[in-house]
Amino acid sequence: MAELKGEFHTNTAAARSPSDQDLRGSDTEPKVGELFPGEAEAGGLGRHLGLWSTVALIIGRIIGTGIFSTPSSVVSSVGSVGAAFMLWLLGLASCMSGLFIWLELGCMIPRSGGEKVYLEAAYRRPKLLATTFFAWQAILLGFTASGCIVFATYVIKAAGKTASEWEKRGIALAVVTVICAAHTVIPRWAVRGMNALVVIKVGVLVFIVVAGWAVLGGATKGRIPHPTASFQDAFAGTTSSGYLWATALFKVLNSYAGWSNAAYVLNEVKNPVRTLKIAGPLSLTVCGILYMMANISYFAAGTPKQVAKSGLTVAGFFMHQVFGLAAERAISVLIAFSAFGNVMTVTFAQARVNQELAKEGVIPFPRFWASGWPSGAPGAGLLLHWIPSAIVIVAIPFGDAYNFILDVEGYPGSIVNFLVVVGFFWLRYSEPDIPRPFRCWLPVAAFYMVVQAFLMVAPFLRPPGGKGDTSLPYWLYPVVGIVVLTVSVLYWVVWRVLLPWIGRYSLEAEHVKLADGTAVVDWRRVKRV
Repeated sequence: MAELKGEFHTNTAAARSPSDQDLRGSDTEPKVGELFPGEAEAGGLGRHLGLWSTVALIIGRIIGTGIFSTPSSVVSSVGSVGAAFMLWLLGLASCMSGLFIWLELGCMIPRSGGEKVYLEAAYRRPKLLATTFFAWQAILLGFTASGCIVFATYVIKAAGKTASEWEKRGIALAVVTVICAAHTVIPRWAVRGMNALVVIKVGVLVFIVVAGWAVLGGATKGRIPHPTASFQDAFAGTTSSGYLWATALFKVLNSYAGWSNAAYVLNEVKNPVRTLKIAGPLSLTVCGILYMMANISYFAAGTPKQVAKSGLTVAGFFMHQVFGLAAERAISVLIAFSAFGNVMTVTFAQARVNQELAKEGVIPFPRFWASGWPSGAPGAGLLLHWIPSAIVIVAIPFGDAYNFILDVEGYPGSIVNFLVVVGFFWLRYSEPDIPRPFRCWLPVAAFYMVVQAFLMVAPFLRPPGGKGDTSLPYWLYPVVGIVVLTVSVLYWVVWRVLLPWIGRYSLEAEHVKLADGTAVVDWRRVKRV
């Protein structure tokens, strides 16, 4: 645990007054957070992720279980195949627009942290408010419980057995524990494992796509006599409910989630600007094409009602329709592997975000949580990710309460994304001379802002019958999400304003360097005279 001892720089905030250069950050990027230029990238595993590993990191995050389960709930919500395809295209366009914004910001400020970094660059005053605001959302709601539960469900299904709720919890808890341990102790081998699982994921989707072509070509007329039936009068039965469209769009966007994954780990990416510009668009384009074709395959194998009725096992339904029961069980194994790989990539990135937040000193015991002990990976950041994931897996009952927690997880993300886009426009205005190796077209950014604004408002629209996708009030999950973000602001007020006023002290930054070179800001209390 040598890293936790640390040593102090002589150039603390108490020892010198900031110059204009400090306020700006450097000649090539705006001021970001409290770490001096060069400190934020220090320590850790170094730049070990090449182009392929970065592509795999993004694709591995995007392709989880969503495309194997979500199409059923999307068509169930909007009522028709045509509307469902419109949403999948709209979701892809929205994510591609967001990706272009993140590319400009990431190439302009090539540091780990993603939204944390971009919010800090745009919202510098009040000091650390943007960092604290993001920290609560990222740490408390950045769990991977859902992927672990899905893995447990598919493993049990593949085995042809039934299991109690606590048996599923036990499997899910073991998954997140093993993954966090692997990323901590054998981080480079864990990356190789993620890359290998991406090959399996893409292979499964390609197989479904090719099988769908065979169905449409009439190769399975004995099993599926009318493979084009779903595409005739494709918009019949489309709903007019804004709430249902919004709910379905949330699910589509969640299936595409992960296009920004590389932004969280840029400190570990070789030649980050070039790699980011290639890996981001390539990964999302590949996933978008595979997703659209997979949807065609699903609806070739069954009618919209059959697909909607298949629930979370739409890929299994497809395999059963085309190949029979044995194939349905086989796909369950492969989807379990996909869920496992998705949890690995989410955990990999989330731990780095936790570490970056700890470096800024906005959470208690920052030197511990920023530590790279024992193998250079953010072991403490992985522990900080494991804790809320384990709590959700063990403490939240399945059913409505569990689905509600997952809804709460997603809503604050739209608020954060909206603020990032506002910050993007502000940086274009306030920092026009900062080099931008990639520039997003402003109408594209405006389109993404409109989508995020819609996602912030739509959950409050009354659904048909006043009932959402759980038995709880339909408006409750966005309200709880807003409360979580509001509490983060109150925490900042207490930490930065109220307690210093009561205790008659000020907070001054001391820059601590851990044994592996990681730089951490430790906020020291200095009594006022």
